Amino acid sequence: MIEDIRKTLWATADKLRANMDAAEYKHLVLGLIFVKYISDTFQSRREELTLRFADENDDYYLPDADAALLAEELEDRDYYKEVNVFWVPEAARWENLRASAKQADIGKRIDDALSLIEAENPKLKGILDKRYGRAQLPDGKLGELVDLISKIGFGVDASTARDVLGQVYEYFLGMFASAEGKRGGQFYTPASIVKTLVAVLAPHHGKVYDPCCGSGGMFVQSERFIEAHGGKIGDVSIYGQEANPTTWRLAAMNLAIRGIDFNLGREPDDTFVKNQHKDLRADFILANPPFNISDWWHGSLEGDPRWVYGTPPQGNANYAWLQHMLYHLKPNGRAGIVLANGSMSSSQNSEGEIRRAMVEADVVEVMIALPGQLFFNTQIPACLWFLTKQKNKRKGEVLFIDARKLGSMISRVQTEFTDEVIDRIAGTVAAWRGTGEDAYADIAGYCRSVSQAEIAEHGHVLTPGRYVGAIEVEEDKEVFAEKMQKLTEKLGEQMTKGKQLDALIRLKLGGLGYEF
Repeated sequence: MIEDIRKTLWATADKLRANMDAAEYKHLVLGLIFVKYISDTFQSRREELTLRFADENDDYYLPDADAALLAEELEDRDYYKEVNVFWVPEAARWENLRASAKQADIGKRIDDALSLIEAENPKLKGILDKRYGRAQLPDGKLGELVDLISKIGFGVDASTARDVLGQVYEYFLGMFASAEGKRGGQFYTPASIVKTLVAVLAPHHGKVYDPCCGSGGMFVQSERFIEAHGGKIGDVSIYGQEANPTTWRLAAMNLAIRGIDFNLGREPDDTFVKNQHKDLRADFILANPPFNISDWWHGSLEGDPRWVYGTPPQGNANYAWLQHMLYHLKPNGRAGIVLANGSMSSSQNSEGEIRRAMVEADVVEVMIALPGQLFFNTQIPACLWFLTKQKNKRKGEVLFIDARKLGSMISRVQTEFTDEVIDRIAGTVAAWRGTGEDAYADIAGYCRSVSQAEIAEHGHVLTPGRYVGAIEVEEDKEVFAEKMQKLTEKLGEQMTKGKQLDALIRLKLGGLGYEF
């Protein structure tokens, strides 16, 4: 059902885009979904309060209340704040926007509504993007978009409506990433990669941090994991940072739609130069930093306390990200990071030395090689690094998993991991750590636990293919000499048949006057 809703909504929304660039249009659509969410949750709370004011058995019961008193009580902001519902002024409520959808100035009306909502809710300051009045859409298309989004969550209770809106928001993020191609991946990590990181890390409590959080997908999957394993959303606190202002807004909206409390820093900014969470030590870090960025260095980073294992080269930030995350981990915390494959073997500048120091310090826990074509925006092959400051078990060992052949094609250009594959990978890591249901065993071509000494023999290269070996070929029970005899006989038969066919063709062509 929800799948059909999402597809229908996307098809219609994409059609309304006309010739507008997907990167621009994304903010119009996702911003409207967010306003609809704010308005829906506000209206739902309002209806709940109306019933409770009239119920004699309820703490909120108002005896002898007339219509005027009820109306006055319903406007008391504290009733909404106590359940984390944003206050929506009357002029900004969705039904008023919907009623004005066909007006020529609908864009300005939406911008005004956003300004009112921001003024009433300090937490949303700077998050709502007021660009509707100047949107370059053909006449009437913005109004049609308002009508379309009005259908989301229709006829369902508040918690279901929130879930539907959240799923539609996430689906649209993915579809926009696909429509935008190269640039889309800057704000969106494909769901199956996020699920793999989350399944291996199992972030069930405490502080969860993403220093380059994009549109917040890591956080959403973490919350899902917690709920799927019987925990509560409030069991974790969310910390993030994002340099791109529009993506920072997308993340804040994505989290707010799900009722997740978050701290994305005071403003969008560069994680290396203007670290917004300097004192944070996290239980779990999940991140997909931009691969191989070359223009990250700033003079102020010289001698930075984060560079415990060596100063990263100025021309590539990969080892700056790895060390930044290790620095922000609690002693028993764990990090999972998506990086380009080159990070596992590069020895340019200081990278090989930093990697050696990390292996010798025993902070590298698991390395996973990924299939190609997982990302919307790059064909660069990627891998997953799992780091920890303090191993409780398997000290002096690293688990290597080669998952390059485990992807499933979902389109001509896109691969993903199925849930079964993700469960298999997570189960392998859990068994290796001693926390799984099964005992761990090396499997040729797939996984192997390797000592620091052996890694040193390979020059501290961390590419799983070097260590897991080739897949074992099933033993052929047939004796070679007998098999060769059979194959030779078959070949002889086929060659004889071929000669007969050649003679027949010559005969037929000769009969038609074409001899050769």
